[in-house]
Amino acid sequence: MRAFIFFADHLSTSIGKAFAWCIVILMGGTVYEVIMAYVFNAPTLWNFDFSMQMYGAILMMSGAYCLATESHVRGDVIYRLFKPRTQGWIDLILYFIFFFPGVLALAFYGYDYAALAWKIKETSWSSPAQIQIYMVKALIPAAGITLIIQGISEVFRSIICIQTGHWPARMVV
Repeated sequence: MRAFIFFADHLSTSIGKAFAWCIVILMGGTVYEVIMAYVFNAPTLWNFDFSMQMYGAILMMSGAYCLATESHVRGDVIYRLFKPRTQGWIDLILYFIFFFPGVLALAFYGYDYAALAWKIKETSWSSPAQIQIYMVKALIPAAGITLIIQGISEVFRSIICIQTGHWPARMVV
């Protein structure tokens, strides 16, 4: 279990750090657009859609990273008062009731959604540039798969905590 936790944490943090670079690309596109629009009076047709795709990529692919580093917002007003074993049981039960049904649907239905987009080479219907969006839709099932892997890791963490009474250490990011 600990080996899988190590694998999942490294995978999730690596993917999260890689997609964090989309922020730099997004910033570059925004600076380019501002210069083109206000200095040269020649705004681009594609930059709005480009920005939306970068935001989408960052949002979707940061989920597993946030889960691995405990960066998600939690309503733990009462939860933090419980002993670690009780917390482990709560997490274990809630992962199966709420988390896995949602991310499994994201992965499986997201695959169908992305496959159709690839099949028809989907373009943006709301864009004057009609940019291709089928490639970014492939990130939907990819995000689901990374969340499933990290979710299994979190279940293993809960099981270890139930057994030992202590939460396994997380990676230092």
